[in-house]
Amino acid sequence: MNTPLPAGAERGVMAGYLDALSLVERLHRLLLDVIKDEFERVGVLEVNAVQALLLFNIGDNEVTAGELKSRGYYQGSNVSYNLKKLVEGGFMHHKRCEIDRRAVRVRLTPRGQEIRRTVAALFARHAEGLVSAQVLDLDALDEMTHTLRRLERYWSDQIRYIY
Repeated sequence: MNTPLPAGAERGVMAGYLDALSLVERLHRLLLDVIKDEFERVGVLEVNAVQALLLFNIGDNEVTAGELKSRGYYQGSNVSYNLKKLVEGGFMHHKRCEIDRRAVRVRLTPRGQEIRRTVAALFARHAEGLVSAQVLDLDALDEMTHTLRRLERYWSDQIRYIY
């Protein structure tokens, strides 16, 4: 279905919004490419970029797949598949939840922690590089984060409003 574009000033807002959406999508793909390249550079080929980011985001926590989905990090089948592969690869421990036997809790193994440290070191280099190359300073980063959080809140409210 083709929706006609609005006229006048609304067209400018629509164009800006679509440009921002496209940029968010590209940035996510680029982040995954950067992580993939880092792991190729250091010779770690057992995990993909999504799995490495998953390990980074879990950190020192013990979580269920449902918790990861509800935090908004990952889509349903994607989480289950990647958690299964990470457990099989020895990057995560898993055990049945004591309270809800249907749920499985996962946490990083020492091997998973090593992947997490690699991603953390990459992100630390990027943070330093953004500042030293004068791409972003702390104020610009704070402003960008604030704007993205407002967009996140708006989208979350739209989902809640539907249901």
